[in-house]
Amino acid sequence: MGASDIIPGVSGGTMALITGIYERLINAIGNIHLHTLQHLVQRDKKALRDDLLAVDPLFMGALVAGIGVAALIMSQIILFLLNGYAVETYALFFGIILASSALIFQEINRRGADIIAFLIAGLVIGYIIAGLNPVSMGHSLPVLFFTGAIALCAMILPGISGAYITLLFNQYEYLLNAIHTLALPEIITYMTGGVIGLLVFSRTLQYLLRTHHAVMLAFLTGLMLGSTRMLMGIITEEEGFGVSAVVFTIAGITLIVLMEYAKRRMAPVNP
Repeated sequence: MGASDIIPGVSGGTMALITGIYERLINAIGNIHLHTLQHLVQRDKKALRDDLLAVDPLFMGALVAGIGVAALIMSQIILFLLNGYAVETYALFFGIILASSALIFQEINRRGADIIAFLIAGLVIGYIIAGLNPVSMGHSLPVLFFTGAIALCAMILPGISGAYITLLFNQYEYLLNAIHTLALPEIITYMTGGVIGLLVFSRTLQYLLRTHHAVMLAFLTGLMLGSTRMLMGIITEEEGFGVSAVVFTIAGITLIVLMEYAKRRMAPVNP
Protein backbone atom coordinates (compact mmCIF):
# COMPACT_ATOMS: atom_id res chain seq x y z
CA MET A 1 0.00 0.00 0.00
CA GLY A 2 2.84 2.39 0.77
CA ALA A 3 4.41 1.88 -2.64
CA SER A 4 1.02 2.31 -4.32
CA ASP A 5 0.17 5.46 -2.39
CA ILE A 6 3.35 7.18 -3.63
CA ILE A 7 2.38 6.73 -7.31
CA PRO A 8 -0.29 9.13 -8.64
CA GLY A 9 -3.18 7.11 -10.05
CA VAL A 10 -2.43 3.90 -8.17
CA SER A 11 -4.75 3.46 -5.23
CA GLY A 12 -3.61 2.06 -1.91
CA GLY A 13 -7.24 1.02 -1.42
CA THR A 14 -7.02 -1.15 -4.53
CA MET A 15 -3.87 -2.80 -3.18
CA ALA A 16 -5.69 -3.44 0.09
CA LEU A 17 -8.43 -5.18 -1.91
CA ILE A 18 -5.89 -7.28 -3.82
CA THR A 19 -4.18 -8.42 -0.61
CA GLY A 20 -7.50 -9.10 1.13
CA ILE A 21 -7.17 -6.59 4.00
CA TYR A 22 -9.54 -3.86 2.79
CA GLU A 23 -12.54 -4.67 5.00
CA ARG A 24 -10.31 -5.11 8.05
CA LEU A 25 -8.68 -1.75 7.34
CA ILE A 26 -12.02 0.06 6.91
CA ASN A 27 -13.38 -1.51 10.10
CA ALA A 28 -10.29 -0.46 12.04
CA ILE A 29 -10.49 3.12 10.77
CA GLY A 30 -14.22 3.20 11.45
CA ASN A 31 -13.56 2.30 15.09
CA ILE A 32 -11.38 5.36 15.67
CA HIS A 33 -13.44 7.77 17.77
CA LEU A 34 -12.74 11.11 19.41
CA HIS A 35 -14.18 9.90 22.70
CA THR A 36 -10.97 7.87 23.11
CA LEU A 37 -9.27 11.15 24.06
CA GLN A 38 -11.93 11.69 26.70
CA HIS A 39 -11.25 8.24 28.15
CA LEU A 40 -7.52 9.06 28.16
CA VAL A 41 -8.07 12.33 30.02
CA GLN A 42 -10.43 10.64 32.50
CA ARG A 43 -7.93 7.78 32.94
CA ASP A 44 -10.66 5.26 32.28
CA LYS A 45 -8.32 2.34 31.65
CA LYS A 46 -10.98 -0.21 30.77
CA ALA A 47 -12.74 2.03 28.25
CA LEU A 48 -9.41 3.13 26.80
CA ARG A 49 -8.29 -0.48 26.43
CA ASP A 50 -11.55 -1.40 24.68
CA ASP A 51 -11.16 1.56 22.32
CA LEU A 52 -7.61 0.59 21.40
CA LEU A 53 -8.49 -3.07 20.84
CA ALA A 54 -11.35 -2.03 18.55
CA VAL A 55 -8.83 -0.28 16.31
CA ASP A 56 -6.96 -3.60 15.78
CA PRO A 57 -3.64 -2.17 17.03
CA LEU A 58 -1.27 -4.97 15.94
CA PHE A 59 -2.70 -4.97 12.43
CA MET A 60 -2.67 -1.18 12.14
CA GLY A 61 0.82 -0.93 13.64
CA ALA A 62 2.25 -3.42 11.14
CA LEU A 63 0.39 -1.74 8.27
CA VAL A 64 1.56 1.77 9.15
CA ALA A 65 5.15 0.53 9.55
CA GLY A 66 5.04 -1.16 6.15
CA ILE A 67 3.55 1.91 4.49
CA GLY A 68 6.22 4.11 6.09
CA VAL A 69 9.14 1.97 4.96
CA ALA A 70 7.77 1.68 1.41
CA ALA A 71 7.13 5.44 1.26
CA LEU A 72 10.77 6.16 2.19
CA ILE A 73 12.07 3.81 -0.51
CA MET A 74 9.62 4.81 -3.25
CA SER A 75 10.07 8.54 -2.63
CA GLN A 76 13.75 8.22 -3.58
CA ILE A 77 12.92 6.21 -6.71
CA ILE A 78 10.20 8.62 -7.90
CA LEU A 79 12.39 11.68 -7.26
CA PHE A 80 15.16 10.10 -9.33
CA LEU A 81 12.72 9.40 -12.18
CA LEU A 82 11.20 12.90 -12.07
CA ASN A 83 14.64 14.51 -12.16
CA GLY A 84 15.98 12.38 -15.02
CA TYR A 85 12.92 11.17 -16.92
CA ALA A 86 10.16 13.70 -16.27
CA VAL A 87 8.21 13.17 -19.51
CA GLU A 88 8.29 9.39 -19.26
CA THR A 89 7.28 9.48 -15.57
CA TYR A 90 4.36 11.85 -16.10
CA ALA A 91 3.28 9.89 -19.18
CA LEU A 92 3.25 6.75 -17.02
CA PHE A 93 1.06 8.60 -14.49
CA PHE A 94 -1.19 9.76 -17.36
CA GLY A 95 -1.74 6.19 -18.54
CA ILE A 96 -2.41 5.05 -14.99
CA ILE A 97 -5.08 7.75 -14.50
CA LEU A 98 -6.79 6.94 -17.82
CA ALA A 99 -6.99 3.23 -17.02
CA SER A 100 -8.07 3.81 -13.41
CA SER A 101 -10.87 6.12 -14.58
CA ALA A 102 -12.12 3.52 -17.04
CA LEU A 103 -12.13 0.81 -14.36
CA ILE A 104 -14.05 2.99 -11.91
CA PHE A 105 -16.68 3.75 -14.56
CA GLN A 106 -16.90 0.05 -15.39
CA GLU A 107 -18.06 -0.64 -11.82
CA ILE A 108 -21.25 1.39 -12.38
CA ASN A 109 -23.98 -1.20 -12.75
CA ARG A 110 -26.48 1.00 -14.58
CA ARG A 111 -26.64 3.81 -17.11
CA GLY A 112 -28.97 6.80 -17.15
CA ALA A 113 -29.27 10.56 -17.46
CA ASP A 114 -28.14 11.10 -13.85
CA ILE A 115 -24.99 9.04 -14.47
CA ILE A 116 -24.11 11.07 -17.55
CA ALA A 117 -24.86 14.34 -15.70
CA PHE A 118 -22.57 13.50 -12.78
CA LEU A 119 -19.88 12.23 -15.15
CA ILE A 120 -19.94 15.55 -17.04
CA ALA A 121 -20.05 17.53 -13.78
CA GLY A 122 -16.95 15.70 -12.51
CA LEU A 123 -15.23 16.17 -15.86
CA VAL A 124 -15.86 19.93 -15.86
CA ILE A 125 -14.83 20.39 -12.20
CA GLY A 126 -11.68 18.30 -12.70
CA TYR A 127 -10.78 20.25 -15.84
CA ILE A 128 -11.24 23.58 -14.03
CA ILE A 129 -9.23 22.47 -10.97
CA ALA A 130 -6.40 21.21 -13.19
CA GLY A 131 -6.33 24.56 -14.98
CA LEU A 132 -5.89 26.61 -11.83
CA ASN A 133 -2.46 27.83 -10.77
CA PRO A 134 -1.62 25.61 -7.77
CA VAL A 135 1.88 27.11 -7.55
CA SER A 136 0.32 30.17 -5.91
CA MET A 137 -0.76 27.98 -2.96
CA GLY A 138 2.85 27.58 -1.84
CA HIS A 139 3.93 24.89 0.60
CA SER A 140 2.95 26.39 3.94
CA LEU A 141 1.96 24.12 6.84
CA PRO A 142 -1.79 25.01 6.54
CA VAL A 143 -1.70 24.06 2.85
CA LEU A 144 0.02 20.75 3.71
CA PHE A 145 -2.57 20.15 6.44
CA PHE A 146 -5.45 20.70 3.99
CA THR A 147 -3.78 18.52 1.35
CA GLY A 148 -3.37 15.70 3.85
CA ALA A 149 -7.02 15.94 4.92
CA ILE A 150 -8.18 15.42 1.32
CA ALA A 151 -5.46 13.04 0.10
CA LEU A 152 -5.58 10.47 2.90
CA CYS A 153 -9.36 10.16 2.54
CA ALA A 154 -8.79 9.40 -1.15
CA MET A 155 -6.21 6.75 -0.27
CA ILE A 156 -8.79 4.51 1.43
CA LEU A 157 -11.10 4.53 -1.60
CA PRO A 158 -10.35 1.78 -4.16
CA GLY A 159 -9.47 3.35 -7.48
CA ILE A 160 -8.83 6.86 -6.14
CA SER A 161 -5.24 7.95 -5.63
CA GLY A 162 -4.20 10.15 -2.72
CA ALA A 163 -0.87 10.86 -4.41
CA TYR A 164 -2.73 12.27 -7.40
CA ILE A 165 -4.54 14.69 -5.07
CA THR A 166 -1.16 15.96 -3.82
CA LEU A 167 -0.07 16.32 -7.45
CA LEU A 168 -3.15 18.44 -8.24
CA PHE A 169 -2.41 20.66 -5.23
CA ASN A 170 1.24 21.05 -6.34
CA GLN A 171 2.51 19.34 -3.19
CA TYR A 172 3.67 16.05 -4.72
CA GLU A 173 7.38 16.67 -5.33
CA TYR A 174 7.60 18.84 -2.21
CA LEU A 175 6.24 16.01 -0.04
CA LEU A 176 8.51 13.47 -1.74
CA ASN A 177 11.48 15.63 -0.79
CA ALA A 178 10.10 16.00 2.73
CA ILE A 179 9.88 12.21 3.09
CA HIS A 180 13.32 11.76 1.54
CA THR A 181 14.93 14.26 3.94
CA LEU A 182 12.69 13.30 6.90
CA ALA A 183 11.42 16.88 7.28
CA LEU A 184 9.34 16.13 10.37
CA PRO A 185 7.30 19.39 10.67
CA GLU A 186 5.99 19.00 7.11
CA ILE A 187 5.40 15.24 7.42
CA ILE A 188 3.66 15.54 10.80
CA THR A 189 1.45 18.41 9.57
CA TYR A 190 0.44 16.44 6.47
CA MET A 191 -0.30 13.29 8.49
CA THR A 192 -2.23 15.23 11.15
CA GLY A 193 -4.43 16.70 8.44
CA GLY A 194 -4.89 13.21 7.04
CA VAL A 195 -5.93 11.72 10.38
CA ILE A 196 -8.44 14.50 11.02
CA GLY A 197 -9.69 14.17 7.44
CA LEU A 198 -10.24 10.46 7.94
CA LEU A 199 -12.14 11.05 11.17
CA VAL A 200 -14.33 13.78 9.70
CA PHE A 201 -14.85 12.72 6.09
CA SER A 202 -14.37 8.94 5.85
CA ARG A 203 -17.81 8.11 7.23
CA THR A 204 -19.41 10.67 4.90
CA LEU A 205 -17.60 9.19 1.91
CA GLN A 206 -18.61 5.68 2.93
CA TYR A 207 -22.23 6.83 3.34
CA LEU A 208 -22.30 8.50 -0.09
CA LEU A 209 -20.76 5.47 -1.79
CA ARG A 210 -23.21 3.18 0.00
CA THR A 211 -26.38 5.20 -0.70
CA HIS A 212 -25.47 6.90 -4.00
CA HIS A 213 -22.93 4.43 -5.34
CA ALA A 214 -23.50 4.83 -9.09
CA VAL A 215 -23.58 8.63 -9.29
CA MET A 216 -20.59 8.96 -6.96
CA LEU A 217 -18.52 6.62 -9.14
CA ALA A 218 -19.61 8.57 -12.24
CA PHE A 219 -18.58 11.84 -10.60
CA LEU A 220 -15.21 10.44 -9.49
CA THR A 221 -14.59 9.08 -13.00
CA GLY A 222 -15.26 12.47 -14.54
CA LEU A 223 -13.12 14.22 -11.92
CA MET A 224 -10.12 12.01 -12.67
CA LEU A 225 -10.48 12.33 -16.45
CA GLY A 226 -10.92 16.10 -16.30
CA SER A 227 -7.91 16.56 -14.08
CA THR A 228 -5.62 14.80 -16.60
CA ARG A 229 -5.48 18.24 -18.23
CA MET A 230 -2.68 19.02 -15.77
CA LEU A 231 -0.59 15.97 -16.74
CA MET A 232 -1.10 16.65 -20.45
CA GLY A 233 0.03 20.23 -19.88
CA ILE A 234 3.20 19.13 -18.09
CA ILE A 235 4.11 16.62 -20.80
CA THR A 236 3.40 19.13 -23.58
CA GLU A 237 5.54 21.80 -21.90
CA GLU A 238 8.46 19.40 -21.48
CA GLU A 239 8.73 17.66 -24.85
CA GLY A 240 5.24 16.92 -26.12
CA PHE A 241 3.68 13.53 -26.81
CA GLY A 242 6.57 11.90 -28.61
CA VAL A 243 7.25 8.19 -28.95
CA SER A 244 8.54 7.79 -25.40
CA ALA A 245 5.48 9.55 -23.92
CA VAL A 246 3.14 7.29 -25.89
CA VAL A 247 5.07 4.15 -24.88
CA PHE A 248 5.00 5.05 -21.19
CA THR A 249 1.32 6.01 -21.36
CA ILE A 250 0.62 2.51 -22.68
CA ALA A 251 2.85 1.10 -19.92
CA GLY A 252 0.76 2.93 -17.30
CA ILE A 253 -2.46 1.52 -18.76
CA THR A 254 -0.92 -1.96 -18.80
CA LEU A 255 0.12 -1.66 -15.14
CA ILE A 256 -3.45 -0.91 -14.04
CA VAL A 257 -4.86 -3.70 -16.21
CA LEU A 258 -2.47 -6.17 -14.56
CA MET A 259 -3.42 -4.90 -11.09
CA GLU A 260 -7.11 -5.29 -11.93
CA TYR A 261 -6.44 -8.81 -13.16
CA ALA A 262 -4.65 -9.64 -9.91
CA LYS A 263 -7.50 -8.15 -7.87
CA ARG A 264 -10.09 -10.29 -9.64
CA ARG A 265 -7.96 -13.42 -9.39
CA MET A 266 -7.50 -12.96 -5.65
CA ALA A 267 -11.06 -11.86 -4.88
CA PRO A 268 -12.98 -14.36 -2.70
CA VAL A 269 -15.48 -16.46 -4.59
CA ASN A 270 -19.04 -16.10 -3.32
CA PRO A 271 -20.59 -19.49 -2.51
